[in-house]
Amino acid sequence: MPFKECSTVSLRAEFCRLAQQEGANRSALCRGYGISRQTGYKWLERHDQAGLAGLSDRSHRPHCSPGRTPAAMEEQVLELREEHPCWGGRKLKRALERAGVQAVPSASTISEILRRNGRLDGPRAGAKRDFVRFEHAAPNDLWQMDFKGHFALGEGRCHPLTVIDDHSRYALEIGACSDEQAGTVQRRLERLFARYGLPGRILSDNGPPWGTAGAERHTRLTVWLLDLEVGVVHGRPYHPQTQGKDERFHRTLKAEVIERRSFDGLTAAQAAFDAWREVYNTKRPHEAIDLDVPADRYRPSRRSMPSLIAPPDYEPAAQVRKADEHGRIRFKRRVIRCSRAFAGRTLALRATGADGIFDLCYRHHVLAQVDLRQNIVQPVNHHPEHLSTL
Repeated sequence: MPFKECSTVSLRAEFCRLAQQEGANRSALCRGYGISRQTGYKWLERHDQAGLAGLSDRSHRPHCSPGRTPAAMEEQVLELREEHPCWGGRKLKRALERAGVQAVPSASTISEILRRNGRLDGPRAGAKRDFVRFEHAAPNDLWQMDFKGHFALGEGRCHPLTVIDDHSRYALEIGACSDEQAGTVQRRLERLFARYGLPGRILSDNGPPWGTAGAERHTRLTVWLLDLEVGVVHGRPYHPQTQGKDERFHRTLKAEVIERRSFDGLTAAQAAFDAWREVYNTKRPHEAIDLDVPADRYRPSRRSMPSLIAPPDYEPAAQVRKADEHGRIRFKRRVIRCSRAFAGRTLALRATGADGIFDLCYRHHVLAQVDLRQNIVQPVNHHPEHLSTL
């Protein structure tokens, strides 16, 4: 019978002892033990060289592994992963290449290094995922803005305000705010506009301080943006996918910053946000932009924030009306309700190519269409996938 694992060494020793006896028929012994003559002479040779110890199985591992990642490279991978524990194989590979490291292994090899060292969990870890995205053609065509869910500090709570550029994914702002009031948002935006210039449009959520998709879709904050010739877009109610980039950014912010430490107050939280924003923009490869970093694709806007905002100046053909204290105007013996944020401001109705249909506008922004034939006022919802005309 062939050698079995349970008695391998003892059977080999017995075979060698019998085969070394004077006049032994080694061919017959090999047949009796169920091994080839080549195997039998191999064990006899090893027994002569090392005795009983030579009959143990030897490792089949090669003496050298030319395809194995060098230990120094594995150490660099693990050190970078230690510094950025949420980064996977693709991000780590690109970051090492950007740092000038030579002969960086493939992303899949890096993922295996992480898994072998207990740094990567789950069967889908490191696997490529398919996404369907819209992306604006140039920086500052559209900014996405929202509050990340608030969290507890040592004293009080932090309401992170995030603003990212749709095209480049550049994080323009991560603000540690004490509330979610319009004045707080406006002060933050004023600093951003002074630093980066004005975007074409801003996509925001529904509800205060942004407004809603209904009759009160504008607030004092969004009217201020319209005064700056910054278009305002609202996501569809109960459809957070519209702001998918900002939602995904919030998940990354939570995983890499908020969940990993605690903060005594807003000052400490802001310091952590500022430090991580630099990493996110300049060091962290972004898979949605071919593993570039956002800073590679972002450029400030050429539209600077004006020092003074001039009142609207409508063309003579426009029908100009001033909104009352409730945000209502009168046109063709009809009362048209606008958002209360327009109280005391002048709006214009511009004739369209269709009979009896007018565009209700504030400055050059179309707020709604008024159909006098059916007595309908239909708000105009600009989809964020459409590029800004600015």
